[in-house]
Amino acid sequence: MYKHKDSEKVACDERLQEITYADLPLACPPIDTRVWDAHPRVYLPIDALGKVRCPYCETLYSLKDFKPSELL
Repeated sequence: MYKHKDSEKVACDERLQEITYADLPLACPPIDTRVWDAHPRVYLPIDALGKVRCPYCETLYSLKDFKPSELL
């Protein structure tokens, strides 16, 4: 990951992010990144398929230990 000289995490600089259930609801860019130079924050529905791609920056998010819910 690219770091600025001030060592702050840059928004949307990684193309693959593995997250956990504790990170839900999922928003891109992540809450701990600088957003002034990033795309608008969007909430992504990852719980149905276990993976989702951000429509702005194309970062792929993968849900660790994904277990599909049984819908019947």
